[in-house]
Amino acid sequence: MKTSRLFAALGATIALAVSASALAQQPIIIKFSHVVADATPKGQGAIKFKEIAEKLLPGKVKVEVFPNSQLFGDAKEMEALLLGDVQIIAPSLSKFDRYTKKVQLFDLPFLFNDMDAVDRFQSSPEGKAMLNTMISKGIKGLAYWHNGMKQLSTNKDKLTRPEDVKGLKFRIQASDVLEAQFRQLGANPQKLAFSEVYQALQTGVVDGQENTWSNIYSQKFHEVQKTIANTNHGVIDYMVVTNAKWWKGLPDDVRTGLEEAMKEATAYANKMAADLNERDRQRIADAHKAKIQTLSKEDVAAWRAAMEPVWKKFEGPIGPELIQAALKSNQ
Repeated sequence: MKTSRLFAALGATIALAVSASALAQQPIIIKFSHVVADATPKGQGAIKFKEIAEKLLPGKVKVEVFPNSQLFGDAKEMEALLLGDVQIIAPSLSKFDRYTKKVQLFDLPFLFNDMDAVDRFQSSPEGKAMLNTMISKGIKGLAYWHNGMKQLSTNKDKLTRPEDVKGLKFRIQASDVLEAQFRQLGANPQKLAFSEVYQALQTGVVDGQENTWSNIYSQKFHEVQKTIANTNHGVIDYMVVTNAKWWKGLPDDVRTGLEEAMKEATAYANKMAADLNERDRQRIADAHKAKIQTLSKEDVAAWRAAMEPVWKKFEGPIGPELIQAALKSNQ
């Protein structure tokens, strides 16, 4: 009797050990959720991250990518991250202004001359430091991913000077700076989720929007707009972020592997952003749906002058020293 009980206890112990061992061997599931198409720079970056992470950490991690707001839309993805329902998201920089006002820097109109300037700033000590400004709020920045410079589009025939947008309704992301930008122009900003923009343009709920060439093409905005002005007036970039507590709790080797995967995916995504925007600008031109309006130096100067007061309004919350560091990247 004693022997049978001993064997039973021993069997239970072995079963628990085998179960624990099997559990330990289960890969860590990493859900990477985003709101744009696979064909965009962000979409390609997420796929590349999955590929590299699973290669560097075979059997240790499994990355599941969910594009096109399949899991969560613009309004819910940050909450989902903080609740642990997803592990990685890559929102537009505009989405972080309620967690840190410093990130409003990236929404200032005409701050950066081009994407090279954006890249130089994000690689600078000041730019890297911004990745860690939200840890106390539970958000850890991992990288910046480029999308590209913003262009302005409307359902009107003319779009060369600031007065051409007066009274028009423009879709914006939830950003105080972008709201101020359009109000400064005498236009009416409307906050809408990215997934709702096409229908809003198609039905006339809004008259126009601002976006990169790759987003305009992949979402077919050019099919429901008459004119796209080549303004390059701002930047749409992303911060790839994770739940700070979850990240800190990862095994050291897994975290190191994911950091390497993110580094490689970032270089890939940023190169892809430049290539896709160039390609998609040409595709939009070839489609002959929307007219691409080229602006003269005088036109651009008029837009800059019209938007200049926005800088003054947000200089305090952002910090003048940070704005100066960004301006240095143009040199």
